[in-house]
Amino acid sequence: MTTLDYNLAELESWTRLHELAKSVRNTRISDLLAKDPGRTGRYSQEAAGLFLDYSKNLVTDEVMKYLLQIVDESPLYARRDNLFQGANINTTEGRPVLHCALRASPAQLSKDGLDDISEKITEQKKRIRQFSDQIRSGSWLGSTGKPITDIVNIGIGGSDLGPKLACEALKEFTHERIHCHFVSNVDGESINSTLKSLDAQTTLVIISSKTFTTQETLLNAKAAASWFENQLKITNVYQSPHFIGVTTSPKEAAKLGINESNILEFWDWVGGRYSLWSTIGLSIAISIGYENFAQMLDGAQQMDIHFRESPAADNMPIILGVLGIWYGNFLNAESHAVIPYCERLFNLPSYIQQLDMESNGKSVTLDGRQVNYSTGPVIWGQPGTEAQHSFFQLLHQGTHVIPVDFIGLLGDDLSSPEHHRILLVNMFAQSAALMLGKQDSECRTYRNYEGNKPSNTLLMDKLTPRTFGSLLALYEHKVFVQGCLWNINSFDQWGVELGKELALNMLDAESGTTGLDPSTRGLLDRLNAFQS
Repeated sequence: MTTLDYNLAELESWTRLHELAKSVRNTRISDLLAKDPGRTGRYSQEAAGLFLDYSKNLVTDEVMKYLLQIVDESPLYARRDNLFQGANINTTEGRPVLHCALRASPAQLSKDGLDDISEKITEQKKRIRQFSDQIRSGSWLGSTGKPITDIVNIGIGGSDLGPKLACEALKEFTHERIHCHFVSNVDGESINSTLKSLDAQTTLVIISSKTFTTQETLLNAKAAASWFENQLKITNVYQSPHFIGVTTSPKEAAKLGINESNILEFWDWVGGRYSLWSTIGLSIAISIGYENFAQMLDGAQQMDIHFRESPAADNMPIILGVLGIWYGNFLNAESHAVIPYCERLFNLPSYIQQLDMESNGKSVTLDGRQVNYSTGPVIWGQPGTEAQHSFFQLLHQGTHVIPVDFIGLLGDDLSSPEHHRILLVNMFAQSAALMLGKQDSECRTYRNYEGNKPSNTLLMDKLTPRTFGSLLALYEHKVFVQGCLWNINSFDQWGVELGKELALNMLDAESGTTGLDPSTRGLLDRLNAFQS
């Protein structure tokens, strides 16, 4: 099926699901579980080191049947093949989408007809290993002959969120001498406060930028260069061993002054929000070691294999994808909460926020038509026990339909058994409370819990590089599934460009306030008056 032949809202299964939604609204999830002893077993899956229980969702077997029928009637399977085989599925930019190739074996790449990029990927992996091994061993020396102790990764978007999340999540595996810091905010306080506590002699800056023209990243890089010049009294600081560039545009990095031997490359077929699998993951490899970085890639590859080979009814990304479709398109859910019960996954909701909202925040189909259904939800969340004492009030007694993903570890070597058991029991209790609800015995309505709130529970034995990799790949493929069903391009992000263009115009002294609306012109005039 081509995208031109496919209209989601005209499918028979789509119409049937709208009919089912009317009756299912009055169904209690707890009743579905009580009446069906086999539901928990049928509504759970294991794959790539992850366990998913989706039995606490407001779905019946009939609902699931028609959700999976949409999958069968959609171009998903063909687009999945195209994804892995390097077709130009990013149609607006005329590019393939090959982040999965970064974690595939050479044999798999050859099987997919991607021998032409396999060698490039292997070469850059070797360079990641070389750089990270040298820095971790202490053989990479700063300009005064001292080994590196601090890494400052300067990036924005995926060049920041992915590495930052990974380094924090896998801190159990970090090198005892080396500390990683991340700067993305164009607010000068961010770069200045990071650098002021560091020793320039033992600090290495990684400038991570796809194009090496990103305004925010280059501004922070310039501030870092000035700091090194002032601290070390050296010139041509970009040429020093204190700077590494990671980019799809080595020429632009060299133009800035980065030593060509200190430039790592990736390619335009790697989207920013998928780039931690590439040389953008250098800071990860430095932090946790290349072998652990390779295990992270392997975990993601195992989820790739599961997604490619498992039938839809047993396919974890597909199941999560269609459940999101069900809530967003049939039960009027406009947001989705991601709640990890693990402090090291503090940044996971932000990471998934970019992954999902930048990918599927679209209103035009692949063939240029305006969609007539909802697409990507608002993603939000924070770690568990903190969330319980803040916004869980809204989840329990608010008026919105908000599906929740609970994410937890069965074991955690960084926590005491007592602490960890209490943490996990709290997570299980919250998912149960959202589902069950409770009526106050004295009829005090303000103490009533409506219940019937849906959730998924994702568990892994422990948070390791491998399970972490599979977790991220799971969400990548879930987002892809939904994009295919909605018939949108999940791999461009034109929506982030307009504001950048306007900002550049306003910074241009020649254009000044030309063409600005009265409100924005007034705000800019106020800034100019204050700074004059």
